[in-house]
Amino acid sequence: MINMLFRRIRPAFASWRLLLGRDPRRAPPFSIVLFPLRPSVLFCGIGGILAVKSGPRSPATDAGANLARCFAEIRKAPLSRLIAGKIKPDGYLGGAGPLAEMERDLTLLRQEPHFEALFFRPARAAAIHSLVSGMAAFLAGEEALLEAEAGRFATAEMEIITGRLILLNDILWGLEKDILANIGKVLHLAGASEPGQLTPESFAQYGRVNLLLNCIDRLEVRGRDSAGLQVSLTLRNRETLERVVEDLKEQGLHEDFRRRSVERDLLNGSIHVADHVHPDGGVWLSFVYKTASIIGKLGENVRKLRETVREDRIFRAFARQATNSESTFAHTRWASVGSITEENCHPIDSFTRCAPGGQIPPAGLCAIPAPVAEKFADALEPGMKFYPAYGPGRWTVSVVLNGDIDNHRMLRTLLESAFGYEIAPEITSDTKIIPLQVERYLLAGMALEEAFRLAVNDFEGSHAIALVSNVEPGKIFLALKGSGQALFVGLREDQYLFASELYGLVEGTSRFIRMDGEKPRDPDNPGSSGQIFVLDQRSAGGLSGIRALTYDGHPVGLTESMVQRAEITTRDIDRGAFPHFFLKEITESAQSVRKTLRGKYRIAVKKDGARKVRFNLGADILPADFVKRLRAKKIRRVYVIGQGTAAIAGQAVADGLALYLAGAPVAVQCRKASEMSGFLLREDLSDTLVIAVTQSGTTTDTNRAVAMAAERGATILSIVNRRQSDITAKSHGVFYTSDGRDIEMSVASTKAFYSQIVAGYVLALAFAQILRTRPDEFIAAELATLETAPGLMRQVLERKDEIRQSAEGLARFKKYWAVVGSGPNKASADEIRIKLSELCYKTISSDVIEDKKHIDLSSEPLILVCAAGNPETVAGDVVKDTAIFKAHKASVVVFAEEGETRFDRIADSVIRVPRAPMPLPVILNTLAGHLWGYYAASAIDDDAAFFRGFRNALNLAVVEQDRKNFTLYQRILDRNLHRVLKDFTGQFTERKNRGALTQMSARTMTDISLLTKYVAGRLPLEDFWADFGEEGEHASPVDLLNIALGHAIDEMSRPIDAIRHQAKTVTVGTSRKEEMPHGALFDLLATLRFTSKNLKAENILALDRIRKAVAGVRGYTLYEIADLDPEGHPTDGTTLSIVGRGGVSAGMPSRTETSRALMGTKRTLVRTGNLYVGTGRADGSPIVIIPLLRGDAGVSGLLLVHVEFNRTLSPADKMEVLGDRYRDLRNLVNEYNIAWSDRDLEPFPLEALFGEPIETLADQIRMKRNAQRTSPACE
Repeated sequence: MINMLFRRIRPAFASWRLLLGRDPRRAPPFSIVLFPLRPSVLFCGIGGILAVKSGPRSPATDAGANLARCFAEIRKAPLSRLIAGKIKPDGYLGGAGPLAEMERDLTLLRQEPHFEALFFRPARAAAIHSLVSGMAAFLAGEEALLEAEAGRFATAEMEIITGRLILLNDILWGLEKDILANIGKVLHLAGASEPGQLTPESFAQYGRVNLLLNCIDRLEVRGRDSAGLQVSLTLRNRETLERVVEDLKEQGLHEDFRRRSVERDLLNGSIHVADHVHPDGGVWLSFVYKTASIIGKLGENVRKLRETVREDRIFRAFARQATNSESTFAHTRWASVGSITEENCHPIDSFTRCAPGGQIPPAGLCAIPAPVAEKFADALEPGMKFYPAYGPGRWTVSVVLNGDIDNHRMLRTLLESAFGYEIAPEITSDTKIIPLQVERYLLAGMALEEAFRLAVNDFEGSHAIALVSNVEPGKIFLALKGSGQALFVGLREDQYLFASELYGLVEGTSRFIRMDGEKPRDPDNPGSSGQIFVLDQRSAGGLSGIRALTYDGHPVGLTESMVQRAEITTRDIDRGAFPHFFLKEITESAQSVRKTLRGKYRIAVKKDGARKVRFNLGADILPADFVKRLRAKKIRRVYVIGQGTAAIAGQAVADGLALYLAGAPVAVQCRKASEMSGFLLREDLSDTLVIAVTQSGTTTDTNRAVAMAAERGATILSIVNRRQSDITAKSHGVFYTSDGRDIEMSVASTKAFYSQIVAGYVLALAFAQILRTRPDEFIAAELATLETAPGLMRQVLERKDEIRQSAEGLARFKKYWAVVGSGPNKASADEIRIKLSELCYKTISSDVIEDKKHIDLSSEPLILVCAAGNPETVAGDVVKDTAIFKAHKASVVVFAEEGETRFDRIADSVIRVPRAPMPLPVILNTLAGHLWGYYAASAIDDDAAFFRGFRNALNLAVVEQDRKNFTLYQRILDRNLHRVLKDFTGQFTERKNRGALTQMSARTMTDISLLTKYVAGRLPLEDFWADFGEEGEHASPVDLLNIALGHAIDEMSRPIDAIRHQAKTVTVGTSRKEEMPHGALFDLLATLRFTSKNLKAENILALDRIRKAVAGVRGYTLYEIADLDPEGHPTDGTTLSIVGRGGVSAGMPSRTETSRALMGTKRTLVRTGNLYVGTGRADGSPIVIIPLLRGDAGVSGLLLVHVEFNRTLSPADKMEVLGDRYRDLRNLVNEYNIAWSDRDLEPFPLEALFGEPIETLADQIRMKRNAQRTSPACE
């Protein structure tokens, strides 16, 4: 079908370009770009719930009844009894049984029937609340005791203890936050004060909405300028609808219900009622809630949605009714296409405003193919549509989208030009094309599943789509294609959940299946990639209720082996009150370091005061065989490997190993994991220890290097943050940082880095004791130093405001950045560089301090100096080098020790960290640098918000112009647009002049500066085409300004918690291709093959203005101008010649037949380029003379048109066509002390009004008025 559509509009796309390997941001409009390098992309979030109706449903038992009994058993086996030797480690907290039973009960309570039973039993909920308080107190005591006594337990025992405490903490969190807190949230959402005010039906509706809003709240880190929610339900029969409507009338709500139910594009509060009876006997309706905010704050949109739902008394009335089906889905958005408005907020449906011939037909008929429309035009009521596979109905399709439909402009043009759709101009989101494309296939007779499949195959770009429709109300359709998006489907006993991130599901279930949008079914057929899931609530649930297929229609078999279990809980992903996960996680870093040290050693003091160290690193960390071989000096090489941040932590660890093992026959190197697997592998590595550093344990390069080294006999020790990760199975020993489950939600990892260094130093000191390269007193002192790390880190964190001020004051004003450090602090510089690059999207150098002065400093960069911890012999040189940086006009931020004052008069900012011996300065410098990077990214992102706000205001102004069908030239004269521009340009210029926009590319800044002037009409449009070449050929200044603003936003947006990169096929287009207006004169120009580029912008406006005045064209003469000077001005030698004639002009004599010299009025017109409207000098007939341009050569031709004026124009029409000439005439008459009257225009023919001097016209009016005053009154 899509081929047929393209054939119908192929001429419209004849001028599109096919480009390879181009940056789509720099491609000219109406280009198809294949295989571009895509810049960073910001994302949205999707979440949804579908209740399963037909599957087995567990009885709503009291799932929480066992919790108190199990916890009582747990309390009988606390840590104190383990310390006293009364129980064994396996018996801690009662063994695994009570905890497993509590976990099962918690899982059951998350299921809707069991949660419902608890909800309607307040006494049981109160008992669980009391239980939670007791659990919290018990856990606090256990944690405190473990902190004090951890050293007495072997690491294997610590694993048991820690693992059980983690599980008990998870259960406590789940009961408190996921169960009890949600009881209160559901009550608030329903506007109820107690559970008895709800029915089981309304509890189910509000419970699902609450769960989904919790999901969206977590997904807001992906995007938060708008959010939307749609609740769809099918009442069991029409009588239920009628009864509720009657109730609404009694409550005075019917008028509001009627107003909200008007068919239109979805807005906040929209209700869609398909009051026809569905084949299952039900009546479908949906409620939509939306909110939009240009600069959204985390949590703000969800709070607004909650309050809107809470206040909706109409939804409350329907929520109490029994239903045949329910589905709910929601979306949180970061606008990449379209303005930030309610109309563009998802979900978006298939409504269109069709108006052929200016008449609005019954809603829906415009979307029916002509033969079908003719057949059903009389039978269908207004608002009905006919889908051949389903018959007539008030059908609608609603969707949400993550990603981009890159060819949406082309598809929209197709629908509007080939099929007569009229899409509301305020809908500028690419998402709108999805339901309309699906509907095209429904209208062609396809069933919904096939229509959905065919439609998603038409879309270019990486996308994740969710669709619901009242055509098949018991289903949700999901589609995923490309590498940039994800969709997870959660499996519950009674529901399907889906979300664009795993953390959107974990409150409801830990079991999920992940869709695969990348892997093609057929490796030789790229078109076979992409997956579609159809979730069916009339199924038995689970995998059996999911129909899966690829984009090319082949079924995908889903098996239990594909079902995964989430390793995280809502406790891990709780952001708390922090604005970003990054800040939360870096604030927790001191605790992570403390937990990493906990229980790993014990220091005893002998009678003589000497200290004795006993390391508590069991065989699970240091296998006995490895210790034996190390002691026997059979380990001769140590490689510390990792990638990215882990590799830099590895460098710090290698520094510690080299220091502590000095004198031992062991060579220590730090290498990238990829280097080791590629260049360092020998056949026999039995003398080699590989210490693999990794945060996640899943890094491909690190795992590959480990596997290859192990195959060759190497011993593998891993420093890793996650239990049961891939690398743990490949390692002989594993040292877990923190408690082995220190989840980092921010892509820019921080706290793992500090813990990895500390873990590596503990290992290095243990090796030093085994090899006797350092005495116990030294080792004890070094361990004591490590123990001070958490407290010193908290001191740095307390200086957040000082660091923030430094970053905000400097980050935006330098384009080029560098980080420098010497000795061990080179690791700090390298790690800060990585985080600055990840957070601020910059290419940044990292250098040794002493080398930096030998590197080009002419770029006047911003330099961060890691100076804390240097010995005095180095510190003095660092001060001198910093002065050199300043002498080259660099801005300098120094991380210095407390008490160090030598930088104060040199650096722009000095951030002090506590004085401490190595390796702590590496951690403290890095911590300060991480915080500086966070606040720098936040400051830069604030500038992006400024551009987002203006682009939205610009789009809203353009939408209003679209409603009025403005031409480009009318847009540029629009005063409302000028006000928007004035507000922006003042602030933009101020920021630019302050140097606060250095993160923006020079081209983007130049484009915005130029384009705002063109849009404001301050520069002539003919220069626009010269300035923007290919880009300007098919686009207006407004279009290109919108694109340039998009570039600015892309270049300056800093998402902080999410870093994504995407390469894909992109179609670039513009929303408006400016064409010549219509009318007698414009039609003549078009016939002669002249375009708007051949006319001055003000002449186009003038021709458009006089359009009403010209009744027709009688003839024309086309002149060519030759021999202008280099600047396009006429000289004494300039000539004109006739190159074309038509109509009455063909037989007229012309002065050029005897003299070709350019003179008189024509010379003036060539010099000024102005339009002439008036009469011919020879015969007094009405004429219009139009100057014609050619490139930069000035006026290269004149078109003299013999016209016939409209003799029936009213005074108001005459005022309009005269424009400024009317105002000049009125002002001159007023200067004669004569009150102006528009009726003064009536006696004058248009020839006179256009051709006579203003003074002549004014004098004639004055004389007529004087004559009227002196003439005697009529008898």
